[in-house]
Amino acid sequence: MERSLLKPVVAGMVTAVVGFASSFTVVLAGLRAVGADSRQAASGLLALCVAVGVTTIVLSVRHRLPVTAAWSTPGAALLLSTGPVDGGYAAAIGAFLVCGLAIMATGMFPALGRLVARIPQPVAAAMLAGILLKLCLAPVAAVSQVPLMAIPVIVIWALLHRFARMWAVPGALAAAVVAIVVTAPSLTFDALPVVAPAVPAFTGSAMIGIALPLFLVTMASQNVPGMAVLSGYGYRPPFGEILLTTGAGTAAGAFLGGHAINLAAISAALAAGPDAHEDPARRWIASLTSGISMIVLGLAAGLATALVLLAPPVLIEAVAGLALLGALAASIAAAFRAGAERGGVDTAGVATAGVEKARVERAGVERSGVESAAFTFVVTASGVSFFGVGSAFWGLLAGGAFHLLMNYKDSFRSTRVTESA
Repeated sequence: MERSLLKPVVAGMVTAVVGFASSFTVVLAGLRAVGADSRQAASGLLALCVAVGVTTIVLSVRHRLPVTAAWSTPGAALLLSTGPVDGGYAAAIGAFLVCGLAIMATGMFPALGRLVARIPQPVAAAMLAGILLKLCLAPVAAVSQVPLMAIPVIVIWALLHRFARMWAVPGALAAAVVAIVVTAPSLTFDALPVVAPAVPAFTGSAMIGIALPLFLVTMASQNVPGMAVLSGYGYRPPFGEILLTTGAGTAAGAFLGGHAINLAAISAALAAGPDAHEDPARRWIASLTSGISMIVLGLAAGLATALVLLAPPVLIEAVAGLALLGALAASIAAAFRAGAERGGVDTAGVATAGVEKARVERAGVERSGVESAAFTFVVTASGVSFFGVGSAFWGLLAGGAFHLLMNYKDSFRSTRVTESA
């Protein structure tokens, strides 16, 4: 292999391994939470790997850009926090399918994207933080319940997080695997890929409790940041086509148990940055290699599922929680940043009544935004369920309603100004 090709190929393989190892436990735990058995969970993981791989290959080759797809890790955490819904696993499959169709529709009709963008950013971030909170508490619970297994995992994660951050979660996973193998009586798994098709069912509670929040967290916490990462490296891929492609991949994978795929965010930087290749025009080779590698990793879904089933559930949740700590911190910061950044007192020395009134009104709006975020966060994190619908939806509804209540005059004034313009 030419030396100029070796670097992006290695970068692509690292991108796939890090993406897979960092969060496949979240995927399996989420699918099990909504009713999948071991074969169905393995099938869902395989479907996601194939959908991610094929989508990445198609977009990379078509545009000669380092466009990398990934599964929705926040979406998997959502499934774990939501749990079973009316209609069982078949209803969850139906929700995955509807989510994929919604992502495709957003790519086809930009007005839908603008509608999603109207959701207050602090409210969306607080909903995601509420989803992640319970899972990120799992490492603490694991230390209490299985200390001999959990403490080495956390220590290795912390050390790698300090000295080789990219490998922190894979290292913690490796430590967990060692602990599982040492303590497990035996390990049996399907050597061949597990494919377990499912017929979707459609229930109201699954649409509201899974499909809608899954669509929102996938768009807000994956697709939009993923585009920002690519833009930061100077790339301008067609966002509408990316949504169409990832939405189609989500819809196709849903029949085998895949919950959602999207544009990669964090792992996208591994293939799009200068570490992949000095020449930006050749970095697409890294994303192409990543797609191929992800399909190969999907063939190990049966082994991964067998390891997860042998482990104490709290240990698997602990590894998943460690993987999502960064996302939790970012979500909390985004949810409560507005008031801290822009709530300062005006010291310009212009003591007019109009300026003071504007400052007071602006501070009130910012404070209400923080309060809306807090409202969303506590309702989502509470885990309450009404009418078979999980807390993610109720948190979004409560926070959004409170935000509108506190800002309805400003929203009305903004609408009037837009219409008059």
